[in-house]
Amino acid sequence: MTNQEFLLVFLCCTVTMLICRCAPLMLLKGKSLPEQVERALGFIPPAAFAALVANDLLSPTMFDAGLWPAGAPLVAALVVVVVARLTKSLLWCAIAGVVSYALLMMI
Repeated sequence: MTNQEFLLVFLCCTVTMLICRCAPLMLLKGKSLPEQVERALGFIPPAAFAALVANDLLSPTMFDAGLWPAGAPLVAALVVVVVARLTKSLLWCAIAGVVSYALLMMI
């Protein structure tokens, strides 16, 4: 890839990002949205996060390495769910997930 081709791709990516991400924020600044739209937009972050987590936890080949290597992440995710319900803190969820997964992988 030549420098000109790279700059062209970089410029296209930058313009696309500005149009898709920044323009709506600038256009909607200071304006109120209908309640139904605001409620629907509130579901986007949890849905995106759930999709990322499910993609890492569940796969067609997850049991190829054995039961425990497939089950350890699921147990750690269960610990995170319990901590989330009790504390409602992202920090404690992250700490509980990392610590529980590390301990489970040492077994």
